[in-house]
Amino acid sequence: MQEFPGISRESSRRPAKRGSIVALLLTTVVACGDPPPVAREETGACGSDGRLKTELYGALETVVDWQPGQLQCQGMPRPIAAGARLRFAGIATRGEESTQLAFIFGIPALERGKTGKELPTNVTVIDEGQGRFFSTQSTDSCWSDVDAQTETTIESRYLISGIVYCMAPLAEPNGKSSVRLSEVHFTGLLDWNPPK
Repeated sequence: MQEFPGISRESSRRPAKRGSIVALLLTTVVACGDPPPVAREETGACGSDGRLKTELYGALETVVDWQPGQLQCQGMPRPIAAGARLRFAGIATRGEESTQLAFIFGIPALERGKTGKELPTNVTVIDEGQGRFFSTQSTDSCWSDVDAQTETTIESRYLISGIVYCMAPLAEPNGKSSVRLSEVHFTGLLDWNPPK
């Protein structure tokens, strides 16, 4: 017979009233067990695990390795319920200079709570400090692998993570320059029902 701290074999043989108290204690211990597998509530627009890591070449040559507290995030449905849009922004340095960069990923085929491989993705990189932007012309050159999309304790809000990769440079629509990206590893929050 299994013994519990403070409960001896003798006490387990006492009248039913004592046994009822023990049963009540055991029921309370079981009820306080592990919660169901739901992601913990994330704080802030990026969550406590928010990050974005990549390397840029060409017109914007820099290494980006933003960790929690270093970036701003926004995730919401795209217009007409066509997938989702994720935005990550932060400070990047190039030599002795720094500038505010923003990455925007439009994933038309992404569904609420679902993962997916090779999802066609529109990618835009904005140098907000210089007023320049670089973008895909279609969804034929960049894709996303969404590895996780886990609901948090806040309704409609999901912790999302994955990789974006591009086979061609992002062109500057108003110029002749371009930017190439290494794999972009990201984690942030996506609210499928943002406030209006």
